[in-house]
Amino acid sequence: MSQKVTKEELLAKAKKPAQDAMKLHADYRGKMQTMLKCQVRDFKDFAIYYTPGVAEPCRAIKADESKFHELTNRGNTIAVVSDCTRVLGLGDIGPKAGYPVMEGKALLFKYLGGVDCVPICLGTKEPDEIVQAVKWLEPSFAGINLEDISYPKCFGILERCRKEVGIPVWHDDVQGTATVMLAGLINALKIVGKKIEDCKIAFNGTGAANTGCSRLLWAYGGKPGNSIMVDSKGILHKGRKDLEEVKEKYADKWRFCQITNLEQRTGSLTEALKGADLLISYSRSGPGVITPEQIKLMAKDAICFVAANPIPEIWPWECKEAGARIVGTGRSDFPNQVNNSIGFPAIFRGVLDVGAKTITDKMCVVAAESLARYAEERGISEDDIAPRMNEPEAYIREAVDIGMEAQKEGIASITISREELRQKVEPMIKGAKEQVDALVKAGLIAKAVT
Repeated sequence: MSQKVTKEELLAKAKKPAQDAMKLHADYRGKMQTMLKCQVRDFKDFAIYYTPGVAEPCRAIKADESKFHELTNRGNTIAVVSDCTRVLGLGDIGPKAGYPVMEGKALLFKYLGGVDCVPICLGTKEPDEIVQAVKWLEPSFAGINLEDISYPKCFGILERCRKEVGIPVWHDDVQGTATVMLAGLINALKIVGKKIEDCKIAFNGTGAANTGCSRLLWAYGGKPGNSIMVDSKGILHKGRKDLEEVKEKYADKWRFCQITNLEQRTGSLTEALKGADLLISYSRSGPGVITPEQIKLMAKDAICFVAANPIPEIWPWECKEAGARIVGTGRSDFPNQVNNSIGFPAIFRGVLDVGAKTITDKMCVVAAESLARYAEERGISEDDIAPRMNEPEAYIREAVDIGMEAQKEGIASITISREELRQKVEPMIKGAKEQVDALVKAGLIAKAVT
């Protein structure tokens, strides 16, 4: 930590986004609106875009549904669907209170990926009804981003939707979190000179995020036996009778009891962190959830991703002072943001531009490798392990790599070369920001003042 910056100043800086959020959300009355993408030359054009002219594209689609995306914006439109039962670190706050988060997600999709997105907050918590809602929405959207649905039902909803819905359905709290975590970890391991297969890993939290993170990290080469997972009651191990009794409901947790923790350690996170090389924490909003004394138990050159929202489990400067070499959080106002925002906009951009049918784990690994490679090429350090949100080239490359991988896996409906795909992707990503800048310059969007 720089001697010129006090802990009080760091705390004040950490609190400022929340303070500014109340002002700007009120000033703008939300963050998204519907905009035209066609020119209206004069009122005669209404006869083209609406009745009677619109009947002709309707007839064309009725005769040949392959013309649907050619004649409408559906191919670039997705929905963020949530029951708002697990919103950030706020819990089950309901669809109205959760709406600002889903609207913010739509903002990121558009501004960073050029993807048109509609927030859909559902007035139900029942898995069957959520799946049915997604089915009903399918004709209007080219993809679905499931968001902030509580564990463990989120997994059942995701798997059912992937089987029963004919468009890509992705759960960002599972797949997106894991993708960006892996991107940052790939470069962090290079800096500290460790290999994933040799690392002892502590996962703090066994909800949707870390269930996804563990799956992708192990797919990349990490070993389940070298991993220890900790839930609110302590370390997962084969003797956890409380989980055996509910193993049908918490199938993933019980599976973790069988395949992780080769040493069969018991106890709390304190015991799990002894000698650990990596800490992947997606648990409760902090600070104070993890203590400096616990971090001190980790191995030399430890890597800590403390990514609870809206406040990490331990302040990053406390984590570094306790001996961690590399610390990442989910926040953009701290170094090393390992946040989904550098993942999902570009992943969906690539998926939509090749008409992919789904988003596989391999595609997530490819996205992580793409992000890590971009960051390494432009230079990485202990405080800069992953691309930042203001680096559009990272999004362009990631989207292209995703589109090419989808074609390689045989799940794309469009065949296109890498160069041609980049020519599609780049103007969509850059154009979204340029549109907003132009509207602000013209005075049609008021300048933000905080």
